[in-house]
Amino acid sequence: MYLVWTDVFSHPLWAVSTVILGLVLRSQRRGSWDPRACLVQLKGKTAIVTGANTGIGKFIALDFALRGARVIMACRSEARGSVALHEIRKRSGNADVHLRLVDTSSLASVRAFADGVLREEKELHILVNNAGASGLPRDITSDGLEVSFATNHVGPFLLTNLLLDLLKQSAPARIVSVSSMNHWKGVTANSVHPGLVMTEMMRHYNFMVRFLFNMIGIFFFKSSEEGAVSTIYCAVAMETEGITGKYFDSDCSLGLPAPLARDPTLAVKVFEFCERLTSKF
Repeated sequence: MYLVWTDVFSHPLWAVSTVILGLVLRSQRRGSWDPRACLVQLKGKTAIVTGANTGIGKFIALDFALRGARVIMACRSEARGSVALHEIRKRSGNADVHLRLVDTSSLASVRAFADGVLREEKELHILVNNAGASGLPRDITSDGLEVSFATNHVGPFLLTNLLLDLLKQSAPARIVSVSSMNHWKGVTANSVHPGLVMTEMMRHYNFMVRFLFNMIGIFFFKSSEEGAVSTIYCAVAMETEGITGKYFDSDCSLGLPAPLARDPTLAVKVFEFCERLTSKF
């Protein structure tokens, strides 16, 4: 029996069929909406993308730049942000792309970033809350908040509220927050689930978890470019104009978030809690 299975796996047909299966699976990862077929231009518009130095955020920023927007890349690392900035400027031919530093786990950093935006920008038409992290070591920030909660929820909550008046003054404007299927374990719902994406989100996990993630991801997970599609759809597509307070799935279709996220009483409590929390700092 051992020799039989050895013969099967060593047969050239096995390798060919594996490659074909991989190509079929990869072809199914793309949704029906293609950003390259969308003719919407963003000339004269200003967009902010957090976490724009890598992964999904970088492709979102690139798409906006290609459409002619003034793009503010809000990144934590100046070194990595600068590399992405030069790449996006070169690929888009758009020099109106800028790097600003922000760490969404620090409320002081968020406030400083927002102050700079309000001081320097007359208008803001798109805010994409993309920055986030998974698998962070358990730790407490200088604000006394659990680091994952601060990075993925409280920081973006504060940033959105600080920039909300400017967005309203610039209407029509859009806010897109990148979520994940992990929101089914929590009490909040964001507006976009990008799907299972091969990004650096897993960098905080141990080697074996990252290895398995990458091996499986080759066949089943989206690339960062593919994962950016649903966010770009919500931010620029004519089909989503005027739609608000909804949850979009990774295939750019309207979906239902977790039951807890649909509880209006709980939503009010969460908002008021975060409002009190951020008002202290």
